Amino acid sequence: MYEAVVGLQEWLRNPAIQSSVVPFLAGLVAAAVLFQVRLEGFAALAGFLATVALVGNFALDPLTATRKIVIVGVAAAALGMLSDFAFKPTRFGGPLLGLIFGVASLWVFATVLRQKLPVEAVLIASGVIVFVVWLVAASVTLQHDSVRAGANGLMLGLGSGICAVLGGSALIGQYGMALGAACGGFIVLLWILGPRVGAGHALTLSTSVLSSLLAAGAVLLAQLHPLAVAPLALVPLAARLPLSRAPLWMQPVLAAVYTGVPAAGACALAWLSGRGWTW
Repeated sequence: MYEAVVGLQEWLRNPAIQSSVVPFLAGLVAAAVLFQVRLEGFAALAGFLATVALVGNFALDPLTATRKIVIVGVAAAALGMLSDFAFKPTRFGGPLLGLIFGVASLWVFATVLRQKLPVEAVLIASGVIVFVVWLVAASVTLQHDSVRAGANGLMLGLGSGICAVLGGSALIGQYGMALGAACGGFIVLLWILGPRVGAGHALTLSTSVLSSLLAAGAVLLAQLHPLAVAPLALVPLAARLPLSRAPLWMQPVLAAVYTGVPAAGACALAWLSGRGWTW
C-alpha cells in the first residue's frame, strides 16, 4: 500500500501528467458534476486550478505575475457565472468584458512594465491590452455554442502553453496546456450528452482571459517574440467556420481542426523564434 501511494505521488509530480491527464480528468469530472446546476462551464477553471495546486503555486506571497494570472482567471470565471445568470447578453458585452480584463492585465504585468522606459512601457501595455480585449471580445460571443466554445478554449490553451514552453517558460507552459486539457474534458462530456451541455461566459470568459494573459506572459516573462503569439488572435475566428453539415459527433473534431490551424501556426512561429529566426 505504501509503495502504491509513493508511486502515485511520483506520478503526480510528473510535469506532463500535471499539465495533461490531471486537468483533463478534473475538467471532465467538474463538467459532469456541475452539469446538474448548469455550471459546467467551470470545467476549464477546475482543470486549470488542479494543475496550479499540483505545482504548488497557490500562495500569494510573493505576488508574482503568474500568481496574479491565476487570481484574474478565477475572477473571470466568477464574473462569467454572474453574467450567465444575472445579465442578458448585448452586443457591447464582449468589448466591455475585454476592456475590463485588458485593464486588469496592467496590474498583472505591472512589475515588468515598471522596469521599462516610459515610451516602451506604453507600447508594451497597449499591445497587451489590445490582445486581451480582442481575444475576450471575440471568444465570449461563442457562449451559446458549446462546440465552438470548447474548441476555442482547447486550442487557445494548448497554443499559449506550447508557445510558452518553446519560449522558455515551463510554468506558463504547464498552465496553458492544463487549460486546454480541461477544455478537452468539457468536450468529452459534450460528446456524451450532446447539445444539452452549455458553455456560457463561465467557460468562454475564463479561457479567453487566462490564455491571453498566459500568452502575454510568455512574451514578457520569457524569451518569446510577440509575433509568435499573434496567430492565436485568429482562433476565435476559426471557431466560427461552418459546422452545420457535419454530424453532431463530428462537429467537435471539425471545430478543433479549424481552431488548431492558427494555434499550430503560433507554435511554429514560437519554434522558429527559439532557433534564432530573424523577424
